[in-house]
Order: sequence, then structure tokens, then C-alpha cells
Amino acid sequence: MSDQATPQPTTQLGRTGVEVSRLCLGTMMFGDWGNKDHDDSIRVIRRAIDSGINFIDSADIYAYGESEEILGKAIAQHGNRDDLVIATKFFNGMKQQPNYRGGSRHWIMRAVEDSLRRLGTDYIDLYQMHRPDEHTDIEETLGALDDLVRQGKVRYIGSSTFQPSQVVEAQWAARQNQTTRFVTEQPPYSLLARGIEADLLPTTHRHSMGTLVWSPLAGGWLSGKYRKGQDLPSTRRGSDKDAFDLTNPVTAAKLEAADSLGALADDLGVQLVHLALAFVLRHPGVTSAIVGPRTMEQLDSLLDASSLELDDATLDRIDEIVPPGTNIDPQDAGFSNYWLSTERRRR
Repeated sequence: MSDQATPQPTTQLGRTGVEVSRLCLGTMMFGDWGNKDHDDSIRVIRRAIDSGINFIDSADIYAYGESEEILGKAIAQHGNRDDLVIATKFFNGMKQQPNYRGGSRHWIMRAVEDSLRRLGTDYIDLYQMHRPDEHTDIEETLGALDDLVRQGKVRYIGSSTFQPSQVVEAQWAARQNQTTRFVTEQPPYSLLARGIEADLLPTTHRHSMGTLVWSPLAGGWLSGKYRKGQDLPSTRRGSDKDAFDLTNPVTAAKLEAADSLGALADDLGVQLVHLALAFVLRHPGVTSAIVGPRTMEQLDSLLDASSLELDDATLDRIDEIVPPGTNIDPQDAGFSNYWLSTERRRR
């Protein structure tokens, strides 16, 4: 690919009026969890910005703050903070101690200050709750986040991997208590995990929320490297051999679908990663797709994806491989229903 990538198209972030790139740069792979070279990671971030990506997503838990620190250095080097829409998340435990996690006011007020410091900024454009918290009333969480918006430390708030009923509950609570509402939801979505089409995407659409989808390449399954008759690549994300045990019917079905989608991409003369990203962006309920490259090469392989248009015939062939509204692997839903755990079901 040449240094001149296709300019990134933009769209509105729900009903906020904010314009964001359709590809959102995810930063989970910068730092100890992926690319440990800070300078190289910063170069990847700056390349993404120079290519027209103005939307960047992080989380405090990514490499336990290191990812936010790297992003903060890249923001400082870029120079114009207002060019960028910076999103980050709170919820996951940052220490092996009580009260350093969750959706309580106690933790949110601490977590936001830590993220602001690591990012080197005085405001966060989109502050997201990384997972629902069964132990904390959503009214408490929204009240704390509303205070942060009023203080100017946060501009908008969002949720991540909420179930449709939880999305509705949060919207209702915000209206009932006249607090800031979640304006975005961040669920998993890919050619292999289409479950959100059944209920979540219609729900976010009804509430005029932006939807930022994570894992559009299905954790590497749609990279083009997972084809029948080939050795599965040994990567960080594929280091758990049980996840690639082809004697498991679910894994075998996943490989079958990935291979069929790879063959479809071959027929179309495009890369599978482009087909995968174009597919999720084609859905009218999707705002942006979060891509998480570790290297410059990986980033460059993704930049032109948003320009690919899929016709109805291609979409019909995709539906034959993976039916609409279904996840081949239930674990790809991203949400583990704690009410179905053994201890919750048996009293």
C-alpha cells in the first residue's frame, strides 16, 4: 500500500452531532498486551490519524493503564487535541483490592482522574462503562457520570457489551432521573458473530444511540489465515490451543464458515479483512468498527476497507454461510449471563 491511503469516511455519532471516522482505532494491542515498543505504537497511532481516523478507543484496563499512557503521548505529539474524539472505558479491576473496579461513584471518580492523567488531557470525549455491574444500581453510575459531564471532564457517556434490556433500563433511568444518558453502545459484531442483529442493534437504533462494534475480525478468525487444510497460525490471540481444537464441533463450524467466507472474498477479488469490515459497516445501525492493529503493516492492511461496497448478491451469500442474527460460537457474544451460573440456578 502506498503512503496515501483512501481518506476515511465519517458519520454522526448517534444524535450527538459529533462526526467520527467509520474506522475507529482500538488501542488494546499497544503496550504489554501487544506491541511493547512505545515509539512504534505511537507511530501506528499517528499514521492512523494522518490517514483520517479521528476516533480512538482505549480503556484503563488495557495493559493496566499503559495503553492510555501511549495514547496520551501520541495525542501530545499530534498537537491539536480538538481534532480527535478520544474514548476510553472504566469498570474492570485495576488492583487486587476492593473498590478499584465497577460502576460505583467511589470508583468512577477515581478512575476518571487516573485516565485523564494517563491520557494527558483535561477531558474525555466518550467515557464508557466497560461492562454492566450487577452489584451497583445503574442510577448511581449515571449520577456519577452526569456529574463528570457537568464538570467538563467528560463530554459524552456510553456503555459496552450491555444486553438490550440493560440498554433500555439505562435509558429509562436517565430520563426518570434527568441525568445524562448513554449515547453509545459498544458490542462485539462480525461475520461470525451476528447475534446483535436480532435485538441489540434495533434497540440502539430506537434510542438513537451510536453503535461502535468491537472484534469485527472475530479475534483474528477473519484475517484470512484460518482456512481449511492449513495449519492454524500461532499468534498471541490464538495461543490457547483449546480455542482451536477442531474436535470441538463449534470450533470446526467456525473454521468451516471462515473458510467459506475466505472463498467468497477470493471470488470477489478482495481481502477477507476488507470483506469483514465492509460487512459490519454496511449495517445501518453501526456507526464505526473498532480495529486493533498491533503493527503498521496490520494498520495499513485495514485502511481501505471502509471504501468497499457490498451488493445484495454478496450479502445473500454471506447470509447463507452465517444466518442473520446468529453467533456460531455463543462465547463470542461477549457477555456471560451470570444468572445462568450454577450457583444462581440452584438454590
